[in-house]
Amino acid sequence: MSKPSLAKGLYLILTNPQNGYEALTRWAVQVQLPAVQLRYKGHDENHLLELAQKMRYLTTDSKTLFIINDRPDIALAANADGVHVGQEDLSPREVRKIVGPKMVVGLSTHNLDQVIKANFEPIDYIGFGPLFHTTSKSNPDPVVGPQMLLKAYQNSKVPIVAIGGITMDRIRSIDLSVCNNVAVISAVSQAHDPLKIMQTLNRIIQEYKTDAP
Repeated sequence: MSKPSLAKGLYLILTNPQNGYEALTRWAVQVQLPAVQLRYKGHDENHLLELAQKMRYLTTDSKTLFIINDRPDIALAANADGVHVGQEDLSPREVRKIVGPKMVVGLSTHNLDQVIKANFEPIDYIGFGPLFHTTSKSNPDPVVGPQMLLKAYQNSKVPIVAIGGITMDRIRSIDLSVCNNVAVISAVSQAHDPLKIMQTLNRIIQEYKTDAP
């Protein structure tokens, strides 16, 4: 089995969504989103694994990659497609040792120095942001602004996932030609009609061709 690739489009991150993890995952598969990430911030590891297994079942044989945040051990146990880590988690090099060569590995970056250093890590994409103020983290990193996306693109050897406070109103202010994906949390999970928002955002992102770095 070869390593899956992250297609262009909406990258959905699920953190305690009001409609539930399973419903949002089903809709993500229905829309054929490139990826859905499980970002569980609770402390019940049995519940985390149960959620991961349910989301893996729902995404199996679909075009939607299933990625787990922070936890390469859970990603392996659930047979996920990938794992995403932050600057303060295990290093991508250590994560790669754990998950092997056929799992997608992503890394969060928050400034150009981190983007450049990421070029020397065994990763498949980087998250870059926050582009705007975000409420999804209790202690967010400093806002970099959408204008920094181009510089990140020029300095990265891997595709970029733009993240941080991105909404339907703000997405038009982002240069979508220099990022492979746009990641959202509350823009979908707190929407009145999450399915419609997924479809619309995914279509907007896919309209823009991304040149290879």
